[in-house]
Parts: sequence; C-alpha cells; structure tokens
Amino acid sequence: MQRWLGKSLKRKLSVILLGSILVPLLSLGYVLYTIAALEAEEKAKQSSMSILRQIDTNLEFIIQDVENMSIFLIGQEDIQQYLAKPNQNGSLQIKIMGFLSNLVFSKKYISDISIYPNNRNHSLSNTTIFQNGLSLTPTHPVNTQPGTKWWTSLYENVTTTGEEKVISLLRPIGSMTTYRSKGVLSISIHESAIADFILKPGIDGDGYVLLLDQEGKIISGGQRDYLTQPVTKLFPNLSAMDDPRGFMNYGSGAAKKTIVYYKVPNVNWTLMAVIPFEQYQAQNRYVLSITALAVGLAMLIIAAFVLFFVQRVTKPLQSLAHSLKDFQPDDDVVAIRVTSSDEVGLLIHSYNKLGERIQRLMNQVQRNEALKKEADMQALQAQINPHFLYNTLASIHWMALMNRDSKIAEMVGSLSDFLRFSLNRGHEYCHVKQEMEHARHYASIQNIRYPNQFEIEFIIDAAIESKWMLKLLLQPLIENAIIHGIMQQQDNGYISVRAQPLNEGWMHFSVEDSGKGLTTEQLQLIRQQLEAPMDQHAGPQGSYGLRNVHQRLQLHYGQDTGLTIESIAGHGTQVSFSIPYKEDLI
Repeated sequence: MQRWLGKSLKRKLSVILLGSILVPLLSLGYVLYTIAALEAEEKAKQSSMSILRQIDTNLEFIIQDVENMSIFLIGQEDIQQYLAKPNQNGSLQIKIMGFLSNLVFSKKYISDISIYPNNRNHSLSNTTIFQNGLSLTPTHPVNTQPGTKWWTSLYENVTTTGEEKVISLLRPIGSMTTYRSKGVLSISIHESAIADFILKPGIDGDGYVLLLDQEGKIISGGQRDYLTQPVTKLFPNLSAMDDPRGFMNYGSGAAKKTIVYYKVPNVNWTLMAVIPFEQYQAQNRYVLSITALAVGLAMLIIAAFVLFFVQRVTKPLQSLAHSLKDFQPDDDVVAIRVTSSDEVGLLIHSYNKLGERIQRLMNQVQRNEALKKEADMQALQAQINPHFLYNTLASIHWMALMNRDSKIAEMVGSLSDFLRFSLNRGHEYCHVKQEMEHARHYASIQNIRYPNQFEIEFIIDAAIESKWMLKLLLQPLIENAIIHGIMQQQDNGYISVRAQPLNEGWMHFSVEDSGKGLTTEQLQLIRQQLEAPMDQHAGPQGSYGLRNVHQRLQLHYGQDTGLTIESIAGHGTQVSFSIPYKEDLI
C-alpha cells in the first residue's frame, strides 16, 4: 500500500482528502443513526405509555361505575329487607331479581349481579348460574374484613348464555343499623368487555397489552392462551414492577423485548405493554437505509469533487513529470500550457522558460557542429588547388586522345567532372539531376577500374530533377555497393539507383545491389554503428561511409531522416533514405 501511494502524488492527495472528509462523514452518519434509533425507541415507549394511560382511563371509568353501583345496591331497601330475615316470600325475590336484571341490561359490560345472603335465604342473581367459579369461603377477606371491597381474579361461570370469563367486585352487605355483615354483593364484569378496551387501541407491529391482577396473574389482554396464568410463566425471571409506571428490557437477541407498565390506581392492577425489539430494528433499518442513502450520496458527491479537484491540481504536475520522464537529450523541449497563476502555475512557467533556454542551447550546439563539419570539409577542399588539378587532368585527357587511348581519356574526363562537382566551390546543396550525374561519373570510373564486373542503372523521375538536395549522398552508397557487395562475389553484379517523389513534399532515394548481402548479425551491427556518435570509433572501415551519410542526413534534415538498410544474405542489399524538398536555398 505504501509503495502504491509513494508512486503518485495524485493518489496521496486523493487518499488524504477522501480520508479526512469521508471518515468524519461516516462518523456523523453513525452518530445520527444512533440518535435516530434511540429516538425511535423512546418514541415507541412514550406511545405505548400513552396507550396504557388511555386504557387506564377506560378501566377506571368501569371500576368507578361498578363501585358506585355496589354502594347503591348494598343500601337498597328491598335487598336490606331480603337479608334481614330468613325464609322471605317469593314475591320479594322476584322483585329484586327483576331490579337486578334491569341494572345489568343498562350496563353492557356487566355479566351478572349476585347476592349471597348469610342467612338461609337463596342466593339472588339476574341470571341463572349453573356453575359458579367464585369461591366464597368463610376465610375469604370479604368475610373476614367487614366494610372492605375486593376485586377477584379472572374466573369462569356457566350461565344460560354459556361459559363466561368474568372479574367480580365483592363487597359485604351490612345492616343499616347494626353494621353487621348480612351477605355479599358480587358484580361481575365480562372479560371480553375489558379486552375490547385493551385490544382496541393496539400496539404497532407484534406488540400487545396484558392486564395483571394484584397477584401478577394475567386477567385480560392479547395473549389469550395465558389467561389466569402468572405472567412469569410467559416471561420467566421477569423483574418486579414496583413503581407506578416504568420501562424495562427483557430477554436478549432476537427475543429481546421492551416492557412498559402502568399501575391502575385503587385496584392494584397492572397494565403491561410488550413491544418486541424487532419492531425497533425494523424502524432502525428504515432509518439506517435513509441514513446510508444520504451518506452514500454525499460520499459520491464529495468523492467526485475531491477527485476533480485533485485531478485539476495534479494534471499540470503530471504533464511536467511525463515530459521530464520521457525526455531524451536529442528531443525538443515541449512547452506545457499554464492554466493557473498559483505555485503550480509558476513552476510550469519556470519549466517552460528553462525548456526554451535548453532548446536555444541545443540549436546553438547543432549549428556549431554543422559549422565545424563544414569548416573541416572546406579545409580539406582548400588543400587541393582546383585550378592546378583541373589543368593537369585536362592535359592528361588531351594526351590520351592524341595517343588514341579512349579508355584513359574517358576515365580522366569522368574524374575531372567528378572532382569539379565534389569541390563545387564549397556549396552544400545541388539539384537532384546534378547529384545523379555525379554518381554516374563515379560509376564510369569504377567500370573502367573493374571492367565486366557489374552493370549499373540510374532511374530518376523527371518531376524531381530540379529539386534541391544535399550533395555527395549517393556516391558513398554506390561505392559501398561495389566494394562490399559486388566485389565480394565472382559473378557479375547489378546496381540500381532510383530517385522518385513521395507524397507531402518528400523524395525517396535507393541504391540496391545484387551482391552477397549481409547476415542478420552483420546487419544488426551496421545499424548500431549508424547511431554511434561521430567521435566514437566507427568499427569496420566499410561502415564509415554509410555512417557519414547517415549523420549528414540527420544533421541537415533532422532526426526523422537517415539511412534505412535492408539485406538478405546471398540476395543483395538495399540502402535508402527519404528527404524533404528544400525550396528556399540561397
């Protein structure tokens, strides 16, 4: 990782900026999610507590209504009369039972109202109870503690309407004069009516509400299978709920639940809401999805902005590094566009100025080298007295003609023309036609020296005969073809010299021989020697002429020019080059 980062400033800046921005952003997203999750949990608890208060209000209304009714009934005259003496007549019983039936009919939540005398009179009720689940033993608190009221737990009666689960208020009926207990009043409430109050508001999701009596037994609520059972059977090891209201967590993992409880005043009942923790997690997953979406979108926007910013800052530096990395001593220094005026822009501007300075120095060095080579050539040419040489060759030419020796006359004439063109008063350039004539003179001399050894053909396109080119380029190539190609075999050879135009202002020249050719190793060695500096040892003497032509081409026409050598052992060699037109020569 460190090595990967160390290779790029862009990578370093991207990682540092993204890390410094995205890590706090992720932390902020986590904090917001945590706060939202806690807020959702607290909201669910408060909502559950509000539902419990609403249920408590309804329960208190029923409880208070039943207790008020009980107070009215224990003082009712007919009931007091019925309990005063045993063996009361049937008309009074019927009257009381009709009165009780009217009361029950007016209160839909009341199952039955029953009176249990202490004397030998029959028990009275608004309905026939075939099986009574209420157990009134002599030790029951309602019998042992006169003047108190008592709410029973949930039990079951069998009446004319079938099985009914009820909860009863028990109150002793005392004498109006002596206050001694004469019987017990029981007002039973349908459990289904209480369940309607509990189940109707509803807890979101899979939550439910239970109603517990003073002993912790379930007397109504959502878990119908556990009615009359202790709540600890549904929730083992449940902590005590001693406060008037509160919250607690129960269980762990997927079974974890939040319990909200509320004490019903005066009756010591407890309303308990059970909220599965999965309900919070569902809400939390929604909050997490929204938070993740918002944070992810923000991360993408920030990452795109950071990468764009880093790219904009580092692009000039990358261009500079690329230019310096691939720069070669012979390459032109390419200027980089300055797009800003900050420190990076100043650096690029300084690089461009340095590049311009280097380019001027390189051009100056190239001019000095060219001047030096031209001076060397001029010094060499100055060693020969052209007029003396021309006059001497002319005398030899006429003497040969007088002696009727045409071969010597032809050879001396060609040599005279050859030298006259070579010296040419120090001029560097000539027409293509002149260069080809110069090459013909040289070939004529060599034909006389090596009779019947080779044939040579000159092919020139008329379109380029008047074009300018650097002189003395073809003669060394022909010389190389004769000496190192044709003369190295016993059979007669053939040499072809071609000059033809190319597209876009270029000319192509080639010298091809049918000599013995070069092996792959020899060809590779010569190609390497062509690229060697001029002051370096040239190796085999045969490659010096080729290397001189190659260097002169690149010196005068640029690095895009130079000799191209193709050869196959036993099939000959072709040496070629292409140069651009020179239109503006003085």
